[in-house]
Amino acid sequence: MSDVFKAIADPTRRQILLSLTKKPENVNTISERFDMSRPAVSKHIKILVESNLVRIETDSIDTRQRNCHAQLEALNEITQFLNQLEAFWKDKLDGLESYLKKEKNSR
Repeated sequence: MSDVFKAIADPTRRQILLSLTKKPENVNTISERFDMSRPAVSKHIKILVESNLVRIETDSIDTRQRNCHAQLEALNEITQFLNQLEAFWKDKLDGLESYLKKEKNSR
């Protein structure tokens, strides 16, 4: 899970991932949108690939092109983690509410 958190922690990687949810793109097309070198964008994409948030496939028409595709299933780990945190805090707040009601009624 830490790899997924690391991947989405960076705003550039989040922008890349969001753009890939709309349509697959090659690295050159992605690089054109950022004020950084192509190798720097490639490093961001590599982190997204290692986190299983992006996969790279050879283009079926132009086999020299490699297209990046979003695969968001890895975000399910984050969703589960956040759901556990939400349940924890809901339980704590429910307990606080119960305590405050008892305090109010005892006065």
